[in-house]
Amino acid sequence: MRRLWIGLTFVVFALLLGAPVVRIAMGAWDQGWSGFANGLTRPEALHAMWMTTLIVILVTLINTLFGVMLSLYLVRAAWLGPRLKNLLNSVVDLPFAVSPVIGGLMIVLMLGPETAIGGLLGSAGIKIVYALPGMLLATLFVTFPLIIREVMPVLQEIGAQQEEAASTLGAYGWTTFWRVTWPSIRWSVVYGVVLTVARALGEFGAVLVVSGNILFKTQTATTLVYQDVENFSLTSANSVALVLAAGSVALLLLMEWAKSRQGHK
Repeated sequence: MRRLWIGLTFVVFALLLGAPVVRIAMGAWDQGWSGFANGLTRPEALHAMWMTTLIVILVTLINTLFGVMLSLYLVRAAWLGPRLKNLLNSVVDLPFAVSPVIGGLMIVLMLGPETAIGGLLGSAGIKIVYALPGMLLATLFVTFPLIIREVMPVLQEIGAQQEEAASTLGAYGWTTFWRVTWPSIRWSVVYGVVLTVARALGEFGAVLVVSGNILFKTQTATTLVYQDVENFSLTSANSVALVLAAGSVALLLLMEWAKSRQGHK
């Protein structure tokens, strides 16, 4: 019975994960190499992939910096107090509980061109919604907890004794972080970064609401796939989707490698 259940589990996962990827690959190549290449090299696809790459890089850098900082505060900063820490922990988990579409809608309602804040920023020449800043905010919203939730358990596990000892011996804060704290959390940070990149790479709902999916301006790879499907350009849609799927598989392998390295440290 155990082998039967294990076999059924593998079959279910193959149908849920493997079959869609195979179908996307078949759709991308149904017109041969020329159809696949044309789907990727058309101007709108190049622009969309560039926008996706830019958003992924900026979001990952911001999340890494502030994610590690907030993790340290939530675990080490006694001056925050338990109540404030609990509140911040709840705020960090908010993107897990709220749909990305709702997150994008909240950004539009707060910073859209028809709002007071959005109008004030617009008069100063700063456009948030239907522009790159809004897309960054939407992607930051859905990816913010990932690094924090990877780093915090490691900080709690290693404790603060080594950091306190380094501080007692006269080490400055940055020296303590780089010499004591960072070696202990670096693989959890790598693991969180991989998760952040994968999540940002495939984000659709929040970005679609905030960006408006404007061609050659605010269109990302995922929203381009959506547009191609709506226009029945299935070969082009499958070509872009296959590249995104290949990137996700590569990130999955990197994540498993980082996880194994974290286990050895």
